[in-house]
Amino acid sequence: MRRPVGHNGTLALWVKGRSDMRFAVQELPLGDRHLRAFVEVSWHIHRGDPCWTPPLRGELLGSRLLGLTGLFTPAHPYHRNAEVTHFLARSGGRLLGRVSAAINHRFNAHHGTKIGFFGFFDVVNDFSVAKALLDSARNWLSARGMRAMRGPGGYSTATHEPYQGVLIDGFDTPPTVELTHNPPYYAELLERYGLRKVKDYHAYWIIPTGPDNPGLSRLAREAKTRRGIETRPAEMRRLREEVQLIVDVYNEAWADNWGFLPLTEAEADAMAESLALVADPALVRFAYVKGDLAAVIGIIPDPGVALQPRWNRSFDTDLARVLRLYIRRRKIKKLRLMFFGIRPKFRKLGVDAVLYHEALRISWQRGYRACEASMLLEDNHLILRAAEAMGGVRYKTWRIYEMPLP
Repeated sequence: MRRPVGHNGTLALWVKGRSDMRFAVQELPLGDRHLRAFVEVSWHIHRGDPCWTPPLRGELLGSRLLGLTGLFTPAHPYHRNAEVTHFLARSGGRLLGRVSAAINHRFNAHHGTKIGFFGFFDVVNDFSVAKALLDSARNWLSARGMRAMRGPGGYSTATHEPYQGVLIDGFDTPPTVELTHNPPYYAELLERYGLRKVKDYHAYWIIPTGPDNPGLSRLAREAKTRRGIETRPAEMRRLREEVQLIVDVYNEAWADNWGFLPLTEAEADAMAESLALVADPALVRFAYVKGDLAAVIGIIPDPGVALQPRWNRSFDTDLARVLRLYIRRRKIKKLRLMFFGIRPKFRKLGVDAVLYHEALRISWQRGYRACEASMLLEDNHLILRAAEAMGGVRYKTWRIYEMPLP
């Protein structure tokens, strides 16, 4: 084993893998120009998989054309309170795997912990490659005083971050926007390494039979009359202000959830960027009880089908994918229930019934015929029962792992 200097000046660790294959693990710090290869790893691992839809490259690397501040660029607000690095495994020109390591200082300060995170985990089915990548992340986190390693996620597993967990059930269907799809062997590699389950998230598939549910309609009508509940859609012309209201509800309603981290103003700006691309404002709705903001629900048309890569092309660009989305956006028939929160003092007043009823009626009128309610905590029994009451069937599960660090 030797440690030559990589082509960008960072150290590369050479390892002998399965069938005596030699590969290098190279560290790529934030802003490194070779992070483009880090992004491309997932395209190599999942090539041809009809269930996999990658994020836009611009969401990670940045795009002036699309107005995106890439998560892998120093300008992204995430890095104001975090330290991150990236590890890339390759054998010659072949990309074998990747993983990030991150310390989210704001998360640790909020929870009083010393947890480091691994994320953006993608790897060929070779334990030696997975081990080398995870060793690199673990050693980097240990050297910075972390006491546990948790993941995978994006950079971390704070509740509002996309691409969390490893899919362990539901491999035969594509997930909706910002959710993870991976080969079945990922969980086996992580558990063989010594990582253990810390939390599961579930997804429910809901197919309504029509625009009305008599029981739900009655509950909604009674709640509106008795409690003075009023609702309104989001106004896209003042999107930034609307997103701030969503953040206000989120920071109060989700405060007791596992993995919660309050959203910052800068993260709210990033959310506004994302919502502007896909939101149907009629399905982002606010509820008020006698004039006070009580709750918000956000249901997003799933751009997955339009954004799926065309594997017969050597390089499917962000612009081509966004143009397909623009052309086909009115043909999208499925939704993702992205967020739903009720401020604590307004719970058990029927606000949920009002918003669910309106969401069902409006989505049906606008041509949507199915909805995924996802990233529901396995022990949030209230919301799981609500998904089942709406006719939802559990069809996917993602797992987050953890292990102690020396």
